[in-house]
Amino acid sequence: MNVGDAAARSGLPAKTIRYYEEIGLIAPARAGNGYRDYSGDDIHRLAFLRRARNLGFSIDDCRQLMALYRDRSRASHDVREIAAAHVSAIEEKVRELQSMRTTLQKLIHACHGDDRPDCPILDDIAGSALAADRPATA
Repeated sequence: MNVGDAAARSGLPAKTIRYYEEIGLIAPARAGNGYRDYSGDDIHRLAFLRRARNLGFSIDDCRQLMALYRDRSRASHDVREIAAAHVSAIEEKVRELQSMRTTLQKLIHACHGDDRPDCPILDDIAGSALAADRPATA
């Protein structure tokens, strides 16, 4: 089947499918005319990749997961390690987002939100920007 059919069946855009081929995640056969010819197994792999990406796995993680999926002598421990590392990264991102939310909530509370030009939100952002531009002192 062609890339349009593969896209419809896998739920991925054709552009994404071409990208996955370009980076070596999939390797569809080529028909006599040189066009890609996606098999049922290719569609299954594409759906696997779609699900993994929807779970937030990186391309490198997807590459490892795909290799482990194909390896029938794999140890489930290897798959578990990848998933556990991903959960740790998600938890760290959640902590960062919660910290940003707390900071913004404090700034919103400090802002009068009236016609005056004083704005603690902009003052904080400007102060943080200046602090980031300063060289660290020893």
